[in-house]
Amino acid sequence: MKVNQPLTLQEVEQVFDAYEKALVGNDVVKLDELFWNDAATLRYGAGENLVSFDAIQAFRLQRPSANLARTVTSRHITTFGTDCAVANITFTKAGESRIGRQTQTWVKFPDGWHVVAAHVSWMESK
Repeated sequence: MKVNQPLTLQEVEQVFDAYEKALVGNDVVKLDELFWNDAATLRYGAGENLVSFDAIQAFRLQRPSANLARTVTSRHITTFGTDCAVANITFTKAGESRIGRQTQTWVKFPDGWHVVAAHVSWMESK
């Protein structure tokens, strides 16, 4: 298995960039496209544990669309073979003293890359 094969890494970087743009722009349709539409999809957020695509979709539809902007302060993407990747970022938000952290597991399906599991958390800045 090749780790960080250049073409695969480029694909995941592009789809991650599309995710980030959709997130801060509250493009719910695009976010739905980027998550695996399956009951096994997970998103553990800062204040919620969502199990299933339907639960994640329902959360997004009721989430306030204000204050979504953030600044990614570090990004680490590692690919494993041509069909699996893990993306980790840290981020900051205006008016928030804590550091945000996000981890996503991406899998390449016949119709493209999808997040199959995600976790968002906050930590106190030092």
